[in-house]
Amino acid sequence: MGSLRLCSRSACRESAIATLTYVYADSTAVLGPLATYPEPHCYDLCHEHAQRLTVPRGWQVLRLELPDAPRLASDELSALADAVSEPRRPAQHRAETTVEPQGGGAPSSSARNAPAPMEPPADADGGRGSLRILREPR
Repeated sequence: MGSLRLCSRSACRESAIATLTYVYADSTAVLGPLATYPEPHCYDLCHEHAQRLTVPRGWQVLRLELPDAPRLASDELSALADAVSEPRRPAQHRAETTVEPQGGGAPSSSARNAPAPMEPPADADGGRGSLRILREPR
């Protein structure tokens, strides 16, 4: 499936496949595969903008190998649409498990301070498949 991040160029709505980073001290632009996480001083580019990249006079471009332009197959789109629109299955009762500390001592401070698990709100839509928000426990 294609990237969820979009090209950083104005008015471009294509999926990003590359990340552009400037190394100002070396007057170099590095264009490589899409970074795992978005960085504040990097630019994500689509296939077209990555191929057309130009840099200021006197700068170098270091081009790392890029993946081919992603193509989202129609069967992937159909599968995604079906997954979102299908009715929810009844929830299975999950057994709550607790891990006892070794030696039978008191629970660790991280276990005592851990937030309670989040529970989904009561169904207001009659079980229709949809995205939902989990509310913070009070």
